[in-house]
Parts: sequence; C-alpha cells; structure tokens
Amino acid sequence: MELVESKVNWKGETAVKYIHGRFRAASFILVAFALENVANIHLTVNLVTYFSGVLHMESAEAANALTSFMGTGYILPILFAIFADTNIGRFKTIILSGFIEFLGMVLLTVQAHYSSLRPPPCDVFDPTSRCEKLNGGQNVFLYGALYLVAAGMAGIKAGVPSHGADQFDGKDHREAKQMPSFFNGLLFVVCIGGAISLALFVWLDVHKGWDVGFGASAIAMFLALVVAVLGWPFYRIHVTKGTSAIVEIIQVFVAAFRNRNLQLPDNPLDLYEIERDKEAGLVSDDDFLPHRNILRFLDKAAIRTASQTPNPWKLCTVTQVETAKIIFRMFPIFTCAIIMTLCLAQLQTFSVQQGLTMDTKVFGSFHISPASLPIIPIIFMIIVVPIYDQIIVPMLRKYTGHLTGITHLRRIGVGLFLSALSMGTAAIIETKRRSVAQNHNMLDALPVFQPLPITVFWLSFQYFIFGIADMFTYVGLLEFSYSEFPKKLKTVSTCFLWTSMSLGYFLSSILVRTVNRLTADHTGSAGWLTGNNINKNHLDRFYWLLFVSSLVNFFIYLFVSRSYEYRSGSKNGPQTEAN
Repeated sequence: MELVESKVNWKGETAVKYIHGRFRAASFILVAFALENVANIHLTVNLVTYFSGVLHMESAEAANALTSFMGTGYILPILFAIFADTNIGRFKTIILSGFIEFLGMVLLTVQAHYSSLRPPPCDVFDPTSRCEKLNGGQNVFLYGALYLVAAGMAGIKAGVPSHGADQFDGKDHREAKQMPSFFNGLLFVVCIGGAISLALFVWLDVHKGWDVGFGASAIAMFLALVVAVLGWPFYRIHVTKGTSAIVEIIQVFVAAFRNRNLQLPDNPLDLYEIERDKEAGLVSDDDFLPHRNILRFLDKAAIRTASQTPNPWKLCTVTQVETAKIIFRMFPIFTCAIIMTLCLAQLQTFSVQQGLTMDTKVFGSFHISPASLPIIPIIFMIIVVPIYDQIIVPMLRKYTGHLTGITHLRRIGVGLFLSALSMGTAAIIETKRRSVAQNHNMLDALPVFQPLPITVFWLSFQYFIFGIADMFTYVGLLEFSYSEFPKKLKTVSTCFLWTSMSLGYFLSSILVRTVNRLTADHTGSAGWLTGNNINKNHLDRFYWLLFVSSLVNFFIYLFVSRSYEYRSGSKNGPQTEAN
C-alpha cells in the first residue's frame, strides 16, 4: 500500500495513493467549481445593468461599482490563502468560503425581491426624470450582500486551484502529466458554468426578475457546497504547518535590511540553514531550496554572526531567502496581468452597455441579452480547451519535451498579445457603432438605449479574441505560479494571479474617473465616459487608449520574461519528459 507523503485523508490518516486523490477526487472539485461559476458569472456581466436600470446609477458609477466588487473578490484570496495554510487548511477554507458566498447570494435575492430595499422605479434614461438613488440603509444592505459574495468568491479562488493540484503527486511522472490537464480542466468547467450562467441565469434576470436570477444563484451555490463535501472521503488533504510563509518572506527583507552592512561569505554553504531538522527527519528534502547566485543582497538575511542568538527578524534560513527570491523574480511577470484585467473589466461593463444600444434580435423575434454575448467565445472554448489539452499539448510535448506543451511564459505572452488585439477590435467596432448612431441622427434619441440599426453580434469579435487570450494567459499564470512556488507557498501561489487581477479592476475604476476628469478639461464636455448617453460618449477613444496600453504592456512582458530563470536554472522551463 503506497502512501502519499505530507497528505492525509478525511480521517487525518496518511493518504493512500490509489484510494485518495487523482482525477476521481479532482472531479468533485471541478464540478463544485463549475456550479460556483454558474452561480456568479452572470453577476460579473449583468450587475452593471442591475445597477443602472434598477438602482439608478450612472454608466460610469455602475461600471465602477462592479469593478470595485470584482477587485475585492480578487484581492481577498491572499488573506484566505494565509488562513488556509496556517489554520484550517485548503478544503475547509473552500467550504467556509462557499457558505459565505451562499449567504451573500441569499441577501442579494432578498434585496431584489423587496421594494423597500430599492429606490422607486423610474426611467433613468429620460433626462427629465428625477430618479431617486439608494438611501443609506439600502446602500448598506446592497454592499453588505455584494461583499459577502466577493469574500466567498475570494476564498474559493484561494483554495480550489491548490486543493485540486494537491490531488496529484508531482514526484509520480504519470500524475505529474495529469496536473496540466487539471488546470486546463479548471478553465473548461469555468466555461461550462459560464455558458449556463450567461444563457439561463441572465434570461432569468431579464425575463423573470432579478430576485429569481439571484435566487437561482443561491441554489447553484448550495449545490456546489454539497458536491464539494461529497468528495471529502476521496481527497488528499494538505497538512497545515501553523506558520505563515508570507510572514517568513517579510522576515527575509527585514533581516536583509538589518544585516545590510555585513559581509557575505565567499562560500554560500556558510549561510544559515537548519540542517539538523533534516537529519532528524523532521522535514523532507522538498522543504529545502538550494542556494542560487542571484539577488545576492537578500543572502544577507542568512548571515549568522558568532554572538548572534536566533531571531527570525534578523536571521533567516537559506530556504527562506530562496523563497523570497522566487517571489521577487516572479512579481514582474504577474504585474503584466494587471493591464489585461483592466481590459477585461471593460468587456464586463461598457461592452454590455454598448450592446444595450444595438439590435439584439436573432432568429426572427428572439432577442439575446447583451450580457449573454460572452457565451459565444465560451462555447468556442468549450470545444477548443479539450482539443488543446488532449491533442495539441501531446503533439507539442513530443516536439518540445515540456509536459505543458509550451513553456508557461510563452503561453502567457500569447494571451497578452491577443488581449491587446481584442481592445483594438473593440475600438474599431465602437467607431462603427457610433457612426451608425450619428448617420441615423440617433445621438440624442430618447430613450438613449433604443436599438440602433446594427446587430449586437458585432461585439462578439472582441469577446471571442479576449476569450482565447484568457485561455492562454490566466491558465498559464496559474500553472506557472503553482509549478514555480515552493511547497509551503502552493496555496498563496495562485493568489498572485488573483491579486494582479484585483489591481486591474481597481485600476479600471481609477482610470475611468481620471479619463473623465482629463477629457472634460480639453473637450468642454463632461468627459469621454460620463452620463448615461453612451452614443454621445467617446468610448472608441477609450478603447484605443487601452489598445496602446496593452501593446506597451506586452513589450514590457517580453523584456521581463526573457530574463526570467525557472527554478531548474533553465530559461526554457523545468517541466520536461525527463523529469
């Protein structure tokens, strides 16, 4: 009976390789994650319609409310990851977070159902109407519910990738080859969940009422919790150590600064490491990282003087220092995802508002909601992801020798370039949409969101290109972080992606306000993106600004990635068939 080192089963006993873990256990995680995405993806594209149409927010205000909500949901995973690694573990963090998200969904349903919790109805697109805003109590209830959902989403994002990857033993070559399929599977189930959410739940929002749509989300979230718990007997569960790896990294920088005047030894073996614990069998070889001759200023944190008593804020191990070096070197890679998420935020906000002005009629009298447009690239990705994972990756693997087909950094770069292309496409489509409004004298038409004689399917091009970019960059970053981070930081590793995405969402809110302020001064108007009349705005110029920013970001990434060395010491990646 072969045991799995450092993993336990639901009883707390050492996990058995052919009973616990692998794809049988991972399948419960994937199904639960799919249901969680069924519950919340329609919120990420349709809440802006709810904010503007029901809660009477202006276009920029609604967009900023959504991006702030999304930003919070992507920045909190780092806190949940620390909590998971030091206290209750990854699986229990997922369950706790799922309950928090479920509670937020229930409160959103209550807020949408009872008129006393919303402002009275009015025509927000008629400038002669005086629409009431949310009052103090209604604001508290709304944002309390929203940020409970955001916190729950954050905890699940922190726990699911690392808990799922825990089901595979990286030392077992057969299981190591399955791990990339798990990460591609994460994207696949997100697409499945997104397709259901955008097709069914958006329809419920629009045709049956927001309370019905939000209520359906709560039910889906409850089912996700049930599926996650059903897989408990089959999981390999990571054992928490009770110490925070993030704190240990901070200690390295503090100790290096405090020891800045000390002289580094000529031999790196003279630096401090806890070899006695290794010899006593208290830790395994995997808990140690070899010294690398880079970022030598951090090595000063591991200089031990003869009279020094161990103090974690002045003396750190070589392994701690090497962990800090990994973080320091990977940081620029993840910052490049900030601009890409900034572009994503516009597809979830302004692109939906564009769609509301266009002809949504398809197949005769049937209308598609603009918020459902992302289903087009999602359906394409449902087809492409299995082909990429099962056919293209094995073919590339034979040619390159990498388990992932191509290196993580190349995959990320392809996605960053495509995200820039999607913004250029969005600018061209918006120029066309606005010219139609101008040519038909509909810039001042009331209501503003009456259909223009241009089909909403023009927007599918920008969604389609960005969907492919998503498959390359975001999944590539998840794989990259999990493979490069040491064992103690596996949960925190994936949070670097979520944090960079959070910064992108927050930057979106700042950029919209800044652009409005600067363009108001030069045009004499309220700014490119101000007000509810998107026909009179200059969203096309805003998209061109994002296109240029994305191209600059791509070239910066090329410069940064070329100098990166994988943990193996290779520039071409550590995961090869020989490993």
